[in-house]
Amino acid sequence: MLNYFWIMVGGALGTGARYWLSGFVASRGGEFFPLGTLVVNITGSFAIGFFSGMADPAGRLLIGPRFREFFMIGLCGGYTTFSSFSLQTLELVHDGDWLKAGANVMLSVVCCLVAVWLGAISFISR
Repeated sequence: MLNYFWIMVGGALGTGARYWLSGFVASRGGEFFPLGTLVVNITGSFAIGFFSGMADPAGRLLIGPRFREFFMIGLCGGYTTFSSFSLQTLELVHDGDWLKAGANVMLSVVCCLVAVWLGAISFISR
């Protein structure tokens, strides 16, 4: 039962961080494109890839399963925003802005896959 508590704490912290960063980026870059969500998804993908490579049972650090769950399920789960990404993309489609919708999908998928790979490569095969 304590696992659920720590996952929820991580989720709350991740949600707060997501809200702050996406708002910060939007206030600087405007609402022309869902850049705040894109930045959160890329940094969240990097963070979970980096942590999984570092804390994998065969990785450099021995990290207990509770902290792994707190960080990967709670913190990263609350932080990443693919639900927001999906809704914002649908709204772009609904508005008839297929170019921005397609760019958002392509940039999110490609950049997040690259970010998770970059986060993990430091610890793979060492």
